Amino acid sequence: MKPAALLALLALGTASAQTTASQTAPARTVAIGLGYIPNVQFTPFYVADKLGYFRAEGLNVRFQHGYVSELMPLLLQGKLDFIVGDPEDAIFARNQGAPVRYVMAMYQKLPVTVFSTKPLGTAADLKGKTVGLPGTFGSSYAALRAVLDDAGLQEGRDVRLASIGFTQLDAVRAGRVDAAVGFVNNEVVQLRTSGTRVYTLDVTASYPMVGSGLITTDKTLTGDLARRVVRASQRGLKFTVTDPARAFRVAQPVFGTGGGSLDVLRASVPLMQSAYTRANGLGASDPAAWTKAVAALVRQGSLPAGARATNFYTNSLVSKTVR
Repeated sequence: MKPAALLALLALGTASAQTTASQTAPARTVAIGLGYIPNVQFTPFYVADKLGYFRAEGLNVRFQHGYVSELMPLLLQGKLDFIVGDPEDAIFARNQGAPVRYVMAMYQKLPVTVFSTKPLGTAADLKGKTVGLPGTFGSSYAALRAVLDDAGLQEGRDVRLASIGFTQLDAVRAGRVDAAVGFVNNEVVQLRTSGTRVYTLDVTASYPMVGSGLITTDKTLTGDLARRVVRASQRGLKFTVTDPARAFRVAQPVFGTGGGSLDVLRASVPLMQSAYTRANGLGASDPAAWTKAVAALVRQGSLPAGARATNFYTNSLVSKTVR
């Protein structure tokens, strides 16, 4: 055999061995914490798992459900690699010194709304009323405070707030509160599906924050793991946005018949995309939304003066080609 032919054969064998090795390399297990219990709202992540988008990135995903208050410590301890939570979860944790950052938006528009079965036209209509909310924390509370501030209404004096946990739907139906802070893709959908007239207030003019999304640690951001997880999750978002009915069928074995309906997913899909994502990729966060929302948190006294939105999130991992 001629030397040139021998070298070519050896090169071919080496390349083949490398390819085989990469194909048989064990997948890296990545642990992602998802809120509360298996639910239709996490369909993009279930889809990314079921359709092999994580596997295509060399990842074996493990989901763990629980409250964010339980998941955040696990993230900081390295027992989880990512969690899905509200941007405020990352903001307040980082403000207290935790090395976390919000890296991909599942929802482009905050799904929070103030809803009632009684006529409700503007925030001024809340004066003298009792408004129920899960508690004085998270995106619901931040959004409601911004709405009241813009309307010149004072908490306690003009509007009574009642912490009712996650019983908003029952509390409004039973008349225990005049209105409640809930979600356009949850309680509002359920009321309308049952034939009940429901009135809502759009909070995004006062608090235009993105909704829940992926949060990870600064340490994870130093390697390529975060980019691979975000890319797989973006593909799950794209599949869900493109074909909600099929995405629902793919994901339903995970969350079961009690984990939410196709109507809820269809109401969620418009929240997953925007003019900004059409230009910058699904999962990208609109900097203008972050800046205005962080400014509202500063006015509320929840963040120190001079807090910069860019300290809490990054778009650097989001692929512009997935949109």
